[in-house]
Amino acid sequence: MKIVVLAGGISTEREISVVSGTKVCEALRAKGHRAILLDVYFGLEGADVDEAFTEEYDIAAAAAYIRSFDSRVEASVSAGREFFGPRVLALCKEADMVFMALHGENGENGKVQAAFDLFGIHYTGSGYLGSALAMDKGLSKQIFRENGIPTPESVLIHRSEPRKTAEEYGMAFPCVVKTCCGGSSVGVYITEDEAAFADALEEAFTYEPQVVLETYIRGREFSVGVVDGKPYPIIEIAPLEGFYDYKNKYEPGSTIETCPACLSEEQTEKMQEYAVRAYEALRLESYGRIDFLMDEDGKMFCLEANTLPGMTPTSLLPQEAAVMGIGFAKLCETLIQVSKEKKFI
Repeated sequence: MKIVVLAGGISTEREISVVSGTKVCEALRAKGHRAILLDVYFGLEGADVDEAFTEEYDIAAAAAYIRSFDSRVEASVSAGREFFGPRVLALCKEADMVFMALHGENGENGKVQAAFDLFGIHYTGSGYLGSALAMDKGLSKQIFRENGIPTPESVLIHRSEPRKTAEEYGMAFPCVVKTCCGGSSVGVYITEDEAAFADALEEAFTYEPQVVLETYIRGREFSVGVVDGKPYPIIEIAPLEGFYDYKNKYEPGSTIETCPACLSEEQTEKMQEYAVRAYEALRLESYGRIDFLMDEDGKMFCLEANTLPGMTPTSLLPQEAAVMGIGFAKLCETLIQVSKEKKFI
C-alpha cells in the first residue's frame, strides 16, 4: 500500500508526533508498504506526487527535514500560514491510506478528519465527530455522566469569567486544574492550596480559553486500548514520582508499566466494560485508548479518551497489543485494516 504517515503540525505535542510517526513509518516499510513521513503543516516543497512513494526511502532524513522547521512554527502560525503545507493534500489523495500520527491541536480535534472526509481521503482512527467529542474534556465528561460512566466531579470555567477560589467553585484540595483540550498532560496541575490553584489557573489559561477543574482521585492509574470495539488487556501506569505527566510519559525510566494489570477478574471485566462504553458513547471508531483512575476503595473513574494514542513500540497501546501476541508492525497494519470502514461520517 501507498501510505502517508502524517505527523508534525503546530501543537505542543509536535515532537511526540514526529517520534510516533517515525516508528510507524519504519514498521510499515518493514512490512513492504511504500510509506512516507509527512509534516501536515510544512509539507514537502517541490515533491513530485507521482514519484513520492518510492521503493527506497530515507526515513531518518524525512524526520530531520520535519524537525528543521521546529523553530519556525510559532512565527508561521502568527503570520496566518495555511494549515495544510505544500503537497500535503495532493500526497494524501494519492495514498491508499493516511496513518494519523498527529497529536494534540488540529490533529486530534476533528478538523483534519473533517477536511479529509470532504476530500475523500482515507485515514486511520476516529472521524471528525468522535475526535471532536473526545478532545473536549468538559464535553466528554458530560457524556460519560449521561451514559452512567463514572468520572471525577468537575467544573468547566472560561477565561473571561471572574476568578474565584477553589472553595467557591466547590472544589476541595488537592484539586486538579487541566486545559480543556490539551494532550500528553500538557497544562495539567495538581494544586494543594489557594495560591497554587490561582497560579495553575493563570498558567492553564495561557494554553486555552477553557479549563476543567476536577476532584483529585488518589489511587492507581490505568489505560485500556479499544480496537474495533473490543478491549485490549489493561495496563497499569505507576510513575516513580508525581502523576503521569509529560515528563513521566516520555522520559525513560520514569514510570513502571505493568500489562496485564494486577486486577481481579471482576475488576478487569468492569474496567474493560467501561472502556468500551466510553468508546461507544463518544462515537469513536477504529481504535482509541481510555484512561482510568481507581481510588483506594476500588472505585473506578474514567478520565478521558485518546483518539490517536502514542505509537512507539513502548507506548501504552503497543504494550497491550504485545501481551496479545501482536507485534508493533502488525498492530500498525491492524489499525489500518479496522480504519477502512467508518460509520460516523
